[in-house]
Amino acid sequence: MKHKNEIASKDPDLETVLVLQGGGSLGAYECGAFKALDRHNIQFDIVSGTSIGAINAAIIAASKNDNPSKDLEGFWTRLIEKPIPSFPSQRFRAMLSSAYSSFYGNPNAFTALWSNPWLFGTSFNHPYLYDTTPIKETLEEFVDFGKLTNQNRPRLIVTSTDIKKGMRVVFDSKRHEIKTENILASIGYPFYGIAWTEINGRHFWDGALLNNTPLIAVMDASPKNHKIVFVTDLFPHEQDDLPKNMMESWHRARDIMFADKTQWAIDVSKRTENHLDLMQKMHGILEKTSLDGKNKEKFEEIEQEYHRLVSEQGAVIKKIIRIERKEDVHYLFEDADFSSETITKLIEEGEKDAEKILQRQELE
Repeated sequence: MKHKNEIASKDPDLETVLVLQGGGSLGAYECGAFKALDRHNIQFDIVSGTSIGAINAAIIAASKNDNPSKDLEGFWTRLIEKPIPSFPSQRFRAMLSSAYSSFYGNPNAFTALWSNPWLFGTSFNHPYLYDTTPIKETLEEFVDFGKLTNQNRPRLIVTSTDIKKGMRVVFDSKRHEIKTENILASIGYPFYGIAWTEINGRHFWDGALLNNTPLIAVMDASPKNHKIVFVTDLFPHEQDDLPKNMMESWHRARDIMFADKTQWAIDVSKRTENHLDLMQKMHGILEKTSLDGKNKEKFEEIEQEYHRLVSEQGAVIKKIIRIERKEDVHYLFEDADFSSETITKLIEEGEKDAEKILQRQELE
């Protein structure tokens, strides 16, 4: 097992997991958070993400230059919209940047269909408005997917949504050959008009449509080992003031929908741990008890099922550490703000918040 920071564990049966949410340009906050985690030498067995979190996770797990922290920051630097000047008003800057993205797209992320003269007249009759070819090319500059087969690399798990079936789809580097298309399959957000991805006749949208915090996908994919989990929460759970207008109402509703909802998984995990502990105690008593022929046969029948449940489906979440983004300004399209000032600020805030969390954990 790889060396880990003491915040994680030295237990070889305990996996360290990083879960990254979707959130458009807010993903720059995850870049900053990872910089702090990397600086503390916290090494991950599994990195999971959806939407922009899937892109961040892919760079972390398969960094082309073997420096995921540097490559991740390099990726976000490439996404900065350089035409957007600096403004003292964060809200106005976000409005201007998101409006610019909506009309012109982002040359390193997505292009508007109407920018193509052959499609201009029919662009609004398409099921999407923006093509993701640019982000495919940008991602391939920073990721070497062939490195996912390296045992020293984290296992990559990303989630998507099958459009026709309305079901979660999981791409797992331990079970699948993950390529750029699998990551793109996680980012097609229909409410912003981002294109879906087709793979082998199946069509995929953003995994955040079903769950913006893909922790359950990790537990399902790796049910044997217990977990310590780091989660980046891009959407604030709490907001002190009520919305003042319809845009702020939509913004608050969006935050509630996409905020981390894994507490129930923690509660289920704790109950599972208690149940397994009780089963093991009862099993220990029965092993030492003299059973007659019929009861002995019955015990042997359930023995196999007992070991399967305990050893193959007994993983629990031992600890969860949340790195939570706060916000001073409420703006619905803040996740489409790729201005230099905002991206830089998000990276700095993510790094600062993660550092505080890590220092607090070290003191506990």
